[in-house]
Amino acid sequence: MRILSVDDSPATRHFIKKAIDVLGFDFLEAEDGKEGLEVLERENGRIDLILLDRHMPKMDGMEMLDAVKSNEHYKHIPVTMVTVELERDEIHKAMDKGAKNYLIKPFTQENLIGKIMESLEMEL
Repeated sequence: MRILSVDDSPATRHFIKKAIDVLGFDFLEAEDGKEGLEVLERENGRIDLILLDRHMPKMDGMEMLDAVKSNEHYKHIPVTMVTVELERDEIHKAMDKGAKNYLIKPFTQENLIGKIMESLEMEL
C-alpha cells in the first residue's frame, strides 16, 4: 500500500509517517496541493490513499480534491480529509466533492491508523 500525505506541517507529516511505518505501508509526502499533484503524476497515479490537509499555501486541500476527482487517472484514489474540528461544514463540502473519509486534528496514532484502514476498506 502507498499512502500520500499532503500537509503543509512537517510535524504532521512526520507523525503520519510514523503511523504508516507501523502499518508497513509506503509513505509519500507533499507540502501543498500543487506538490501533491506532482507526486501523483510522478508516481503515475499508483497511490492507494491520499491524506489531504484542508488549509495549505499554493493549492489548498479542496482545490486538490477537485483536481483529483476530476481526473480520470486519479479519481478512483480514496481521499481522507485531515481538518480541524471547527470546519464541519468544510467536511460536508469535501464529502460532497468525493472525499471518502475525514480525520479531525488533533488525532492520535490509533485514530489515524483506524481511519487509514477504514478508508482502504481493510481490517486491522
